[in-house]
Amino acid sequence: MSMFRPDASVASPAHLPDGMADSSPAAPPQLLDDPQEWLAFGRPCTPAGSPLSAHTADAAQGAPESSTWDSHVVLEGMHCAACALTIEDALRAVPGVLQADVSAATRRARVVWQPGRVLPSQWMKAVQNAGYRAMPAMDAFARAQRQRESRRALWRWLVAGFCMMQVMMYAWPAYVAQPGDLSGEMEQLLRWASWVITLPMVVFSCGPFFASALRDVRLRRVSMDLPVALGMAITFVVSTAGTFDPSGIFGKEVYYDSLTMFVFFLLTGRWLELRLRDRTAGALEAVMNRLPDSVERRDDATGAFARVATRRLVVGDTIRVLPGEAFPADGCITAGNTHADEALLTGESTPVARPVGSRVTAGSYNLQSPVEVLVEGTGGQTRFAQIVALMESASLQKPRLALLADRIARPFLVAVLLAAGLAAAWWWPSDPGHALMVAVAVLIVTCPCALSLATPVAMLTAAGTLARHGVLVRNLQGLEALAHVDTLVFDKTGTLTRDRMALQVVRAAQGWTADDALALAAALARHSMHPASRAVVAAAPESARGPGGRWAVAHLQEDAGLGLSAAVSDNTGVVPDCKVWLGSARHAGVAPQQGAAALQVVLSAQGPDGVPVELARFDLVEDLRSEAPAVVAALRKEGVAVQLLSGDRLAAVQRVASQAGIAHAQGECSPQGKLAALRALQAGGRQVAMVGDGLNDGPVLAGAHVSFAFGRAVPLAQSRADFVVLGDSLALVPQTVLLARRTLRVVRQNLWWAAGYNALCVPLAVAGWMPAWLAGLGMALSSLLVVLNAARLARGLPASPALADAEAEASIAGKAQPLPLNPPKTTLEPV
Repeated sequence: MSMFRPDASVASPAHLPDGMADSSPAAPPQLLDDPQEWLAFGRPCTPAGSPLSAHTADAAQGAPESSTWDSHVVLEGMHCAACALTIEDALRAVPGVLQADVSAATRRARVVWQPGRVLPSQWMKAVQNAGYRAMPAMDAFARAQRQRESRRALWRWLVAGFCMMQVMMYAWPAYVAQPGDLSGEMEQLLRWASWVITLPMVVFSCGPFFASALRDVRLRRVSMDLPVALGMAITFVVSTAGTFDPSGIFGKEVYYDSLTMFVFFLLTGRWLELRLRDRTAGALEAVMNRLPDSVERRDDATGAFARVATRRLVVGDTIRVLPGEAFPADGCITAGNTHADEALLTGESTPVARPVGSRVTAGSYNLQSPVEVLVEGTGGQTRFAQIVALMESASLQKPRLALLADRIARPFLVAVLLAAGLAAAWWWPSDPGHALMVAVAVLIVTCPCALSLATPVAMLTAAGTLARHGVLVRNLQGLEALAHVDTLVFDKTGTLTRDRMALQVVRAAQGWTADDALALAAALARHSMHPASRAVVAAAPESARGPGGRWAVAHLQEDAGLGLSAAVSDNTGVVPDCKVWLGSARHAGVAPQQGAAALQVVLSAQGPDGVPVELARFDLVEDLRSEAPAVVAALRKEGVAVQLLSGDRLAAVQRVASQAGIAHAQGECSPQGKLAALRALQAGGRQVAMVGDGLNDGPVLAGAHVSFAFGRAVPLAQSRADFVVLGDSLALVPQTVLLARRTLRVVRQNLWWAAGYNALCVPLAVAGWMPAWLAGLGMALSSLLVVLNAARLARGLPASPALADAEAEASIAGKAQPLPLNPPKTTLEPV
């Protein structure tokens, strides 16, 4: 989304007052050809459609005409998979459009295009020529347009309902009257009354179906609206002929009641389906559109705040964010104190305190009080923009089963038209009116809407549920692969363990206590950011963690990967001035301890003869995640084997594996060794998932059947994993596995329902045993049940009884407790 202030010299919406400029399609489409507006609905990318690095993207934004752009638009007027294929074909036929992907479930399109060859107004014109309308995504106008569309759909449904009730009232006497009770004049009067009531419904409520069908005929194509509109037209024409010419071939019976009931049921199903989509698959769009359209920005000249469009913000602006609003950009709070909801960005559902001086991130919500924020990052520079990019990409992907449904959609519709024609021809000799109504029933009942929605709506609902809990889905096909996984491989550092270390044991030399040794070591370590140094400082007494303690340090040097050295003075005068080393045994000048399971940091001092003398050894261990044993046990109970691959020392890997309850662990693995081990598992017939940190495990993540990148520091644009875990809990991994299995079950249920529905109803319609109104009800219910079934996936992540039991068992056994950062210090015998 565009967050910049356009130059005033450009003839564009920038000439409007701040906050009024908008790239909405209500204005002429040529306004979108202004390069400064492109960021409102896209971002620069590589020709293959991959996002650029931050530096390259910034350069591309400075010269947008020379790059390739990835734009997202919302589509109006599409209803099915056949519509999606039509729009894709129209876009791909435009010179300069490199790629086009359209999702029927979300009604969004992704267009990769080259500004040197085509402009947005041109490829949007191609969409319009195909009979649809494209609007910039994440745009206030697009949201307002969808609301208006929903209101119009509701009005059509209300009109259809009113007409249906009136027509049924006029049709009821014909059903209950005994022979001779109803005169010919009265019957004709009731037919005319029904025709008058049905006419506004046909014009208003059925209008979109007829418009879509006429568009299809004009463009010589088939969509799902064509057989439906054809059925409506045939029913109304046959009934009208029976009304105007009671003695003709169609005068035996009229079908206004069937028509009005069919239309009412159809509109009911579509309106409910639209609402359910907004709550299920639409959850992704709700997350992507969470930034405010406008924000209060301080005018540097007057100091007053005025509301401007969010995309006009630049680095250095001061904005005021009110309670309940989302932060529109990354920045630092300069006035006010509040709490922020950062669940989407970190997976942490608990509100986080944000006092003055704290940093806030775009996409998080201000929960408590107004704050003033100095903008430090906008647009593609923010982590929220990276999250949105991943979610947009996932929402437009087509899983394997969805591609299969899309491929058969058009041939299926052609087969429906042929079947309806054959059924009408079969019944015509006996009763022409009945023959046409049989054809109508066939046209209506065989609509493949349920089949086209079966897979994407379930997959997108699951992806939205995962996103709300801190797991981003980069590849929708990964959900299907994850459901079949039987082996899960963990990396160690940053995955099973946290990014920090913990002090386990202090081995002090004779004459030194553990606290004294820690205080001296901390005097050096507090000048370093190495994880081992931070662990030593965290374990030291409070008085030794800052300046002004017992030890004065001078001439400190740090040898990368080895350790620290400095000249140290004892302010108490007990210990003479000397040189002190802290680091590896080789760096400290002492002999290493053979067979040590933990990482050892050695503290030594220069002796009287100039030879280093060992003062203490500190055994450091990585901080195992408290939930790791329970997660491993839960995965095993779900039938998933767990292994550990790490490049760390074998002794350290085996220690972590033992604590986590993993039986099979390999240490000292190079990236190539990890990949070889993974391929060996796959060669043995295993379906393997890999969980890594997303940085050092790129090849093995790409080589697994499905993969997780775990950790908050993952650069999302560079991650190669199918799932990115933003939270800090390993429990999300087994919960995602369970949700993937549930999603695949829902997809299979939907497909079986769609196939079974058509297999049962088509023969009934051809045999003439299914009236049009019942066919309409069946059609509406088929799509509605598919969406309702998928809506069950939106309830939340599935609770794992195995995980709960494993956590309880681990807690009882004392395994679920994290290693203490400050374990009891013990003064040992001289080393």
